[in-house]
Amino acid sequence: MKAYIVGVGMTKFEKPETRDWQYWDMVKEAGDAALADAGIRYEQVQQVPVGYCFQASTAGQRAAYELGLTGVPVYNVNNNCATGSTALMLARQFVEGGISDCVLTLGFEKMARGALGGGGSDGGAADFRTSPVARHYGIMAAAHGFEMSPPTAQIFGNAAREHMDRYGTTEAQLAAVGAKNHRHSVNNPYAQFQDPYTVDDILAARTVHRPLTKLQCSPTSDGAAAAVVVSERFVESHGLGGRAVEIVAQAMTTDTGESFASGTCIDAVGRPMSRAAAQQVYDTSGLSPADLDVIELHDCFSINELLTYEALGLCGEGESGKLVESGATTYGGRWVVNPSGGLISKGHPLGATGIAQAAELTWQLRGEAGPRQVPDARVGLAHNIGLGGAAVVTMLRR
Repeated sequence: MKAYIVGVGMTKFEKPETRDWQYWDMVKEAGDAALADAGIRYEQVQQVPVGYCFQASTAGQRAAYELGLTGVPVYNVNNNCATGSTALMLARQFVEGGISDCVLTLGFEKMARGALGGGGSDGGAADFRTSPVARHYGIMAAAHGFEMSPPTAQIFGNAAREHMDRYGTTEAQLAAVGAKNHRHSVNNPYAQFQDPYTVDDILAARTVHRPLTKLQCSPTSDGAAAAVVVSERFVESHGLGGRAVEIVAQAMTTDTGESFASGTCIDAVGRPMSRAAAQQVYDTSGLSPADLDVIELHDCFSINELLTYEALGLCGEGESGKLVESGATTYGGRWVVNPSGGLISKGHPLGATGIAQAAELTWQLRGEAGPRQVPDARVGLAHNIGLGGAAVVTMLRR
C-alpha cells in the first residue's frame, strides 16, 4: 500500500529562550498547520508518533493533547538527531502496512543554549565511559586524542581534518557549504538565521573546533514540525490528489562493523550508514541520483554535507569539496541541496529536524516554496542522521 504526505506544518525555528513558549505550544502551532494544510480534523487521525530528545517520557502525549483528546495511540520516539525522520518512518509503516489510513507525525524540541554534549551527563571526557556513543568517541580519541571543545563539533571537526588530509579538501570548500546554506535561508521565513555570509565571513568567524567555525555549525534551536501521512484510499476518498506527495521509498540503517573498522571519524560519524540507506532507497525506488531535483540533507556541520554528497552518490569519494565549489549543489546547478538553509542556518531542534526536511520537500514538490522554489522539482530526497547511530533516507515524488 502506498503512503502519501498530504499536509505539513512547522514553526519558525528559534534560538532557545527567544520566545516565551512551551513545547506543547510549538507542537500545537505546527500540528494545526499540518492538519489545515491537509484539510482534515484531528479526530480523523488514527496514530500519532511524536519525536523529541530532551523532555521526559510521555511528553508526546502532553504535546498531542493540545490538538485533541481523542484517545488516539501516541508513540514517544527518541533516536538522537534522526528522531524526526524515525517518527515519520513509523507513520509511513503504519500506512503502508495497512494498519492505519491517517497518521499525524509530530516532532519538537525545546533546548538549552550552548553546544550539545557528547551523550553523558555534562559532555566531558569522563562521561564517554557510560555514554551510548562511547564507541564512536573512542575511535576519535584513539586517532586524535581529546580536546576541550564541544564533543560533537570535535568528532565532526576531526572528520574534516581527515578528509582534508586524505583528499586535499580545503577550508574554503568547507566554508562554501556554510555560505551556500546561509544564502539559501535568506528566503526561508521559518529559518533561525536569515543573514547571508561570504566564504571569507565564514572563515573569519570564531573557531569551534578547527577547521570548523561557528557559521559552519548547526545551532541549538527550539521548534516543531508536523506531517500528515495517509493511504491511497484516504487520498482518493477525501479528494486530496492535488495535495499528495508520495513517499516512494524510505530506509533506516544503523552502524555496522564498517563504521568502526577503519578507525576514522569519517566512518564513525556515519558515512557508511548514509551510503547503505541511500542505496536501499535507490534499489527500492528504481531511481538514482540523476533523477533527483532537490535534496534536504543533514548538514549538522559543513563536513557532514560533504560526506553526505559522497554517501548519496552525488560524486565520487573525496570529490565533494570540488562539487560544492563548482556550484553543482545550488540554484542553477545540478541539484539544489538544502534550499531551506539546512541545519546550519534553518536550525536544528533535534526531534523536529527530520519532519521539517519532509515539510520543505513537500512544499518544493508542490511548487509552494515561494522565492526559494526549485524550478520544476518533481523528485526530492531527505537525509537525516543521528550519531550513535541511525541514518534515514526518504525519497519523495509528486
